[in-house]
Amino acid sequence: MSEIYLKKLESSIADLRAQLVSHPVYSAIKTPQDIRHFMEHHVYAVWDFMSLLKSLQIELTCVSLPWLPVGNASTRYLINEIVTGEESDVDEVGNRVSHFELYLKAMHQSGANTDIISQFIDSLQKGTSVEAAMKSSNIPEAAQQFMQYTFDVIASGKPHLMASVFTFGREDLIPDMFISLIKEIKIQFPDTIDVFQYYIERHIEVDGGHHAELAHQMTMELCGDDEQKWDEATEAVRKGLAARLALWDSILGKLN
Repeated sequence: MSEIYLKKLESSIADLRAQLVSHPVYSAIKTPQDIRHFMEHHVYAVWDFMSLLKSLQIELTCVSLPWLPVGNASTRYLINEIVTGEESDVDEVGNRVSHFELYLKAMHQSGANTDIISQFIDSLQKGTSVEAAMKSSNIPEAAQQFMQYTFDVIASGKPHLMASVFTFGREDLIPDMFISLIKEIKIQFPDTIDVFQYYIERHIEVDGGHHAELAHQMTMELCGDDEQKWDEATEAVRKGLAARLALWDSILGKLN
């Protein structure tokens, strides 16, 4: 029965997903400067993706002492498997790194400005709340709104909402066409975006493949045959995709 609900959810979000996959922001990226603009906005979605992931681990596994068995062992396996890949992957030369740290490395190589994201992270490390850190920084408005929605989902305390937004709103939304564009730019400007190209390829390979399959299983496990949960999940995903569209529109406006 959960497979039927899953197909219904996918059908309900197909329109928004189609808009994201064919968004004109991809074809608007033509120069290294365009890549830098994109990264300076997108980096916040990379960061809050990690926060959404860890919120799921907190909800679905035991992360406190004394250790106790929490929830379903299959679900624990699924989220821990994804966390390992996202938090401790390998960079282009084989060193262990989180996807967020890999993204920062790509930004540094391309010459993108990392001052604002670094100040934001520094504020959080000093104990500032996410909301206060956002307000005291110069983070682009659309990126702030995107992050705010992510943390609203986290604050709901509902694992099935977190899992559905994680699965259908985050895991596989950068299309293969983006790879072709990056490869063309790399031919013109070698040694400036090869780390970013690796990040995108790795994202598609891992997040869009193995991790997406695990995430689908996790969502079905958490929603089960509860129609209300699936309805709530569908609404949450649609709002998440709408927030992504607003972020993409904002970036496109900057590029144009």
